[in-house]
Amino acid sequence: MRTTQRLLPKGDAESARLTRAVWDEGHFDDSDESTTTVATDDAQARIELGADYRTLQSTSPTEETQQPSITDYQLIDLSVPPSVYSLGSSLNATQPVDLVWDLMRHEAQVEAEREPLLVSFLYSTILNHPSLESALSFHLANRLSSPAMLSTQVMSLIREALDGDAEFRKNLRADMLAVRDRDPACNCLPDVFLYFKGFHALQTYRVAHYLWRSGRRVLAHYLQSQMSQHFQIDIHPNATLGSGIMLDHGTGIVIGETSHLGHNCSVLHHVTLGGSGKRGVDRHPKVGNGVLLGAGASVIGNINIGDGCQVGAGTLVIDSLPPRSVAVGVPAKLIGRFVDVTAQPSISMNQLGSKEADESIYLLDGI
Repeated sequence: MRTTQRLLPKGDAESARLTRAVWDEGHFDDSDESTTTVATDDAQARIELGADYRTLQSTSPTEETQQPSITDYQLIDLSVPPSVYSLGSSLNATQPVDLVWDLMRHEAQVEAEREPLLVSFLYSTILNHPSLESALSFHLANRLSSPAMLSTQVMSLIREALDGDAEFRKNLRADMLAVRDRDPACNCLPDVFLYFKGFHALQTYRVAHYLWRSGRRVLAHYLQSQMSQHFQIDIHPNATLGSGIMLDHGTGIVIGETSHLGHNCSVLHHVTLGGSGKRGVDRHPKVGNGVLLGAGASVIGNINIGDGCQVGAGTLVIDSLPPRSVAVGVPAKLIGRFVDVTAQPSISMNQLGSKEADESIYLLDGI
């Protein structure tokens, strides 16, 4: 049984229109033919985690275009289409369609009209910028600046990373939508962009990761240090993090050098993906897709956490977990599993791990 997922909250009529556009299935066809649309009644709509939604069968270009519909975030499965990306962070990097940016700008305009004291702040951070990349470069640079490196210098680094890595631009949007879709405390996209330090730390990591892969490791370590100092989150630049990740609250999260965190994961505060071994050894956990790591969970050593697992708050995991497992305790003990092979506890955010809280969980005998 699939857990019912909530869609992006709607506000006024324009927010509703833009929200529908963000989730319009037609945008998830990467064909060059504008008249081609995704078949909404295709039997393959219930795809498994990790499959690319854009591979669904499309209607013939000669057929009439179907009416757009709102798509569940789980079905979209992180495939934020290229049509919603802008081309970069420079003033000339504009593109006809960037639905996430359009929606955030509209919501920022609404908030500016609602709260006059924030007008200057909202204009300087969002409304005066030509693209999401430009806005992120400006806002994040002001959060990370120090006497050792001015905000203009940090902004230049962020712009370089965004302009040089299309995957970064995709992940930026998927991360924003993940937080707004999963966090009930989030009211709008500007909330995520302006105030959520887990999101800020994650984007700082993505810049540092770009620099690390470019051979600029000292500079990557500098950004890691600034991230730790300003956001109380420590992510090594060499760690591998997927798309659509939510770092909820964020304080105290530690992700080590050889860690892997898959797509669509949700990580709560004080989670540790820690190592066991010396330098030069693959010593950190490998976490699959759609995993929920509860507050204070510690996953130690080069072990595997399977896709769709749920690790309860305060759990100590020192052995690998099979896919779709529910584990709690010190050390971790398996107490159940998800019956639905497409289950993603990172989306449902059910912290209890009980059958009463989620009918898709099958409790093991003796529990």
